[in-house]
Amino acid sequence: MEKPIVSIIGTPNVGKSTLFNKIIGRKISITEDTPGVTRDRIYYDAQWLGKVFLLVDTGGLDLKDEDIFMSSIKAQVDLAMDMSDVIIFLTDGVRGVTSSDREIATYLRKSNKKVILAANKFDSKAAKENYYDFFELGLGEPITISSEQGTGVGDLLDEVIKDFGEQPEEFYDDSIRVTFIGKPNVGKSSLINHILGEDRVIVTDIPGTTRDSIDTKFKYKDEDYTLVDTAGLRKKKKINEKIERYSVIRTLTAIERSSVCVLVIDAFEGVSEQDAKIVGYAHDNNKGIIIAVNKWDLIEKDNNSIKKFEKSIRDRLPFINYAPMVFVSALTGQRIDKLLETILIVNNNYNHRIKTGVLNDILNKAVLMNQPPSDKGRRGKLYYGSQVSVRPPKFLLSVNDKELFHFSYIRYLENQIRESYSFDGVPIVLTLKNRGEQ
Repeated sequence: MEKPIVSIIGTPNVGKSTLFNKIIGRKISITEDTPGVTRDRIYYDAQWLGKVFLLVDTGGLDLKDEDIFMSSIKAQVDLAMDMSDVIIFLTDGVRGVTSSDREIATYLRKSNKKVILAANKFDSKAAKENYYDFFELGLGEPITISSEQGTGVGDLLDEVIKDFGEQPEEFYDDSIRVTFIGKPNVGKSSLINHILGEDRVIVTDIPGTTRDSIDTKFKYKDEDYTLVDTAGLRKKKKINEKIERYSVIRTLTAIERSSVCVLVIDAFEGVSEQDAKIVGYAHDNNKGIIIAVNKWDLIEKDNNSIKKFEKSIRDRLPFINYAPMVFVSALTGQRIDKLLETILIVNNNYNHRIKTGVLNDILNKAVLMNQPPSDKGRRGKLYYGSQVSVRPPKFLLSVNDKELFHFSYIRYLENQIRESYSFDGVPIVLTLKNRGEQ
């Protein structure tokens, strides 16, 4: 059974993102006193009185505005409306009814969806004086709330879930979470849109279009994915907007919640210091990593182009030498299928477990070929190993003295494990303990 979908729609700066965050109990959507901050649909699971639903935050809507972003936001709101079971039309109680509110109300009445009118900021005296004006919108009695304080939000949610049927006791999201990371304007949103076959994420040639991390469900070869688009990270000295600083936090949080991260690199620009920092964060958090070189269709090539380009990337990013590389084009769809196959492989590797007997056969063979180092007449001894967890694969090795095992020998053991089980795209964590330690 699919979760009901509830969308929050309204003009810019009426408090949609604040209400979104209040309902889900976390600061997911960016909230800032700048109209148009939320430009895409932001999805997140929410629940009220045991009823689970998918809550959608949308960009501020102004039907008269012909700005390039506004036309895209209109399309996004249309999509959100089409798939919604309930629409919360949020208005500003202090500002009162505006011409834009009237137009949106007419727009929503044509949707044939359940529309709940909510008047926000009713912790203000000025809002209370405007209360009766909202009846003219023809959407019934307005529910007065303060999304900032939480006042009235419970009454609003009572109305939201009123017509929801019986639900399973628990919705469990076991989809593969794939986060696309990289600098601004390298094609992350375009790649996701090509995969989805719809303009799910706003795409322009203006860097920084995506400010929030955006989750989208997707199915490929009977596997459920959640594709996450993130704001491009710039160097700190270039981050001037307060909003963009929040976006950086969103991106890092999105990485932490992911199984697989796809680093998107512009084929024209190559690898930058900022790319190394972004993917370094994913590496430090032990995530599966794939490198997608975008705009490859626009590069002049010869028989060695891929080999030379791959070497230049490996030289700049040696700490993720386990990450597979795919040369793609979001514009033409070149190798997009290969990228999806690679994501599936990396996720399988991320969850792979080696039987203890097989692992110790690999380790014993490694020790026979290359003895552990010695110091002052004492040689390191490796007794046995076991895999203690997955996501990522973690191995615990029992030894006589951890101090005798230099990191270069530990790297050697990791490489021996990889030769038997590629673990392509995922880091391997090896932890040593002295025999007898708990």
